[in-house]
Amino acid sequence: MRLAPSSLHGSLRDPLLGSIEFLNEVMGRFPGAISFAPGAPHPQTLEGVDTHRYVDRFLDHLVHEGRSPEQARRQLLEYGPSRGIINDLVSGALRRDYGIDATPNALVVTVGAQEAMLLVLRTLFRPDDSVLAVANPCYVGIRGAARLLDLDVLPVAETDLGIDCDALEEACRASRARGRPVRALYVAPDFSNPGGARMSLACRTRLLDLADREDFLIVEDNAYGFTAASGSELPPLKALDAGRRVIHIGTFAKVAFPGARVGFVIADQQIDSPGGAGLLADELAAVKSMVTVNTSPLCQAVIGGMLLEHGGSVLELSRRRAEIYQRNLSCLTDALDRHLGDGAGPGIRWNRPLGGFFVRVQSPVPADAELLEKSAMKYGVLWTPMRHFHLDDAGDFQLRLSCSYLGPEQIEEGVRRLAALLTEGCSS
Repeated sequence: MRLAPSSLHGSLRDPLLGSIEFLNEVMGRFPGAISFAPGAPHPQTLEGVDTHRYVDRFLDHLVHEGRSPEQARRQLLEYGPSRGIINDLVSGALRRDYGIDATPNALVVTVGAQEAMLLVLRTLFRPDDSVLAVANPCYVGIRGAARLLDLDVLPVAETDLGIDCDALEEACRASRARGRPVRALYVAPDFSNPGGARMSLACRTRLLDLADREDFLIVEDNAYGFTAASGSELPPLKALDAGRRVIHIGTFAKVAFPGARVGFVIADQQIDSPGGAGLLADELAAVKSMVTVNTSPLCQAVIGGMLLEHGGSVLELSRRRAEIYQRNLSCLTDALDRHLGDGAGPGIRWNRPLGGFFVRVQSPVPADAELLEKSAMKYGVLWTPMRHFHLDDAGDFQLRLSCSYLGPEQIEEGVRRLAALLTEGCSS
């Protein structure tokens, strides 16, 4: 049996789905290069992760809550509910740390944030009747999920202070006039991937008001909020959400470790039905039961145990990790100042985010596959072309640097090599 590519879903031939594979292929061919490409957690954050201890801590919690030791053990070995088994711990942590007042039944524990995105999009969107707005540039995971579901995506410009609310309002009205209203907006208000933007408090308030006026939902991705420096924290959109316009997605990949594959979504919007009022979370759980059935109870137990060991607090759990990322980000921007400052070349500049993993650099030459190949082969440094994240050609002369996976010495040397590449581009 031989299958023609044209007989398969069109998304499989979309360059978007091949962008990560492309980067992995380049990194595989140049293992000795310093790589600013992966947005992966730092290896140091994985030290001391004792999964056995965390599982035992969670089992003790279940027994304390009234289960027998055998019942607690079986809960980790059986399928478990689609909604999850650590919902009470997660909702309590979000209330304590971020002021998000969501009951456990408004929360669904997912296989990472990526499954949460797919479940939300599949549940919210009917074929051909509405569009998904996204900040431009945008995380490839949400665009990829939309492509798999054949959803129309509407790009809206993002500034260093968050999404351009004027442009969003105009896009909503134009889309509605075409008979395809904006159903939802995906946005990462804190240190977005890849742009590094952070919404001001005023922008957050205005966005919520705009969602009320234009009647759309906000899908909030909060993967990087924990990296904010102490004293500079801003409330998530969900904490400000008086009208229940916000669907909040989170992950334990960065604050705990990615191998657990545990994320969550808060969906407390009411759904009226003949059988009585329910929550959007109920619908997400129903869709999940047909996708992954449930999130591994054993993996949930590890995350639950980690939360319990840190007083039921995500911020306490992530504190040491946040310090590493704040250090690395400062190292990266300082190295850029040293090696590319003082007029190193026309057209070279970069943003200065106050948190997150990523810095965006403007290049004097196209930051494309050809330049990346040259960068890896001749200079021994890797990065990510920003064109992978843009829905237009605005990123053709930009590259993304991730500081999360490297140490200070690697960051310094990597920027020195990058500076040699870019200054050669200016003079050639």
